[in-house]
Amino acid sequence: MSNNQAIKVENLNKAFGSGDAFVDVIHDANFTINKGELVALIAPSGAGKTTLLMMLGCVDKPNSGTIYLGDEKVFQDKWLTKETRKIRREKIGFIFQAHYLIPFLNIIDNLTLLPQANGVKDRESKQKARELLEYFDIAEKENAMPSQLSGGQNQRVAIARALMNNPEIILADEPTAALDMDRSTNVVKMLKKIAIEQDVAIVMVTHDDRMLEYCDKIMKIENKTVVFI
Repeated sequence: MSNNQAIKVENLNKAFGSGDAFVDVIHDANFTINKGELVALIAPSGAGKTTLLMMLGCVDKPNSGTIYLGDEKVFQDKWLTKETRKIRREKIGFIFQAHYLIPFLNIIDNLTLLPQANGVKDRESKQKARELLEYFDIAEKENAMPSQLSGGQNQRVAIARALMNNPEIILADEPTAALDMDRSTNVVKMLKKIAIEQDVAIVMVTHDDRMLEYCDKIMKIENKTVVFI
């Protein structure tokens, strides 16, 4: 198994319902995504993009197949651990269309909330948060409230939050949908930079074809199968 492998999927299937209500969403998906890659995931609305992302994130259970995250097999027709939350906490960062920052906490407290809940010491988590805020050029905003930041700044904080656990994988579900063209481009360029500099695999759902030029690969759900184009 390649040391560069971040995600590997074999014969992955997902369907909902049964009988007349049966809906096949993902059928026999096979693909590999490596560390350091920014991969776009595209498909028409309702084709299963978020479902696939949530299966990779150990949130939504596949019907069958195999998922490797790094060199760990986490699913083979069933979850191979009862602690899927632990996998998410240790291996995966999530970014969403909305930033979902807690409005009554300042920026640094938003970043340190989960690490501290996981037992990381206050001093250590704040040091990590400040390093990330510096990395994203918003160090001066650490004591600001989310309402005092622009949409682009809040999304940068949300990306920083996704990096707080040093993930191997980042799953981004339309992270630019609420932003204008300039801010969208800045966010995607930032994700590309993170993929390279942090050696992280990033899978980004997007409807915006203008963002595809910044991605290393384009993955498409087509006729319920996953293909690279």
